[in-house]
Amino acid sequence: MMPKHCLLGLLIILLSSATEIQPAHVSLTPQKVRFQSRNFHNILHWQAGSSLPSNGSIYFVQYKMYGQSQWEDKVDCWGTTALFCDLTNETLDPYELYYGRVMTACAGRHSAWTRTPRFTPWWETKLDPPVVTITRVNASLRVLLRPPELPNRNQSGKNASMETYYGLVYRVFTINNSLEKEQKAYEGTQRAVEIEGLIPHSSYCVVAEMYQPMFDRRSPRSKERCVQIP
Repeated sequence: MMPKHCLLGLLIILLSSATEIQPAHVSLTPQKVRFQSRNFHNILHWQAGSSLPSNGSIYFVQYKMYGQSQWEDKVDCWGTTALFCDLTNETLDPYELYYGRVMTACAGRHSAWTRTPRFTPWWETKLDPPVVTITRVNASLRVLLRPPELPNRNQSGKNASMETYYGLVYRVFTINNSLEKEQKAYEGTQRAVEIEGLIPHSSYCVVAEMYQPMFDRRSPRSKERCVQIP
């Protein structure tokens, strides 16, 4: 719920075309306005101005694509008390360049707009690790890898694959718990991997990561999936 003492700030913003408002206050200006992107889920974050605690002001968010002259209001974040705003649906094209900006208002005062640096989802998004499923087949392991789901849709209306936008290399590691030894079992582009040559009567765990050769960048590792070899 919006703080009562900030209602005047909201009215000032909405009626600014018809009434005179007080000058912008530097101490109210939102700080560190930036996009944080994971798997193309693009969230705008900021910090409160130096003169206000995080719960003492309301914020207004706008966005636009590079080259556009007109800023668009983000209705769900117009007068929000949060310090973030989900702009995923407004920044769905991963190859486009976008800006976001934030303004603060409270108790009859308002700040100037603070704008993000230019944001390109394809370049800046961080990847989660692949989802790993393992099945024991006699003394070998069958490992299935699935990249993170994206908010982007393809032409058939299904969620697009991460492989649509990047050349991904999967790395699979086995950990022999008895010997406390880790070994790379696979590196390549296939999502289905067979791991053989495992020591009988041993416990193994499997972890995986994704690597982007173009950026020389890798994801965090997946959670361990463990199994006992008979």
